[in-house]
Amino acid sequence: MTKDTSRSTDARSTGTNEKIGVSAPSDQRPAPGADPAQSLPFCGDFDIRIGRDGTWYYQGSPIGRKALVRLFASVLRREADGTYWLVTPVERGRIVVDDAPFTAVELDVSGQGEDQVLKFRTNIDDWIEAGPDHPIRVVHAPDTGEPSPYILVRDGLEALIVRSVYYQLVELGVEREINGRHTLGVWSRQTFFPLGTLD
Repeated sequence: MTKDTSRSTDARSTGTNEKIGVSAPSDQRPAPGADPAQSLPFCGDFDIRIGRDGTWYYQGSPIGRKALVRLFASVLRREADGTYWLVTPVERGRIVVDDAPFTAVELDVSGQGEDQVLKFRTNIDDWIEAGPDHPIRVVHAPDTGEPSPYILVRDGLEALIVRSVYYQLVELGVEREINGRHTLGVWSRQTFFPLGTLD
């Protein structure tokens, strides 16, 4: 008989929020000027990891319920030192993020030229509109030149733009000279985002 692991995985992830203390946002507010994260008990490292493909893992098993992932994502925070934390109403703890905490999996394009608007859907179904508040950046691996494109979601939290969506951006790319170098990039909300140089 084949064991049904999907049910056990869901049951396991259902209790995850209870163990970590995550609940729906409340109306409680910190005192003016106070950093709520610093006043909460530090619970060490939570056994949660976000893979490069955006999959959340608890104790090594994927969290299959998107609603639970969205709940965790709502309390995710990135500190100035680059560490990632879940900050709940009752406690805070570090988690591991392999690359970026989100992925951008779909692109919607409207308008043309400088008035073009690029909207990205993340793996948790949030839509992010590229522009001055949500810039696109591309990091190229020093050894291979392989691009890793990102868009800022909120408060230092980025989404890794998946390869298929990145190829769509390249197809939309226009050439522009920046600092004497021919650069390929895309427009969104009258902001030009470089994808790479053509020299």
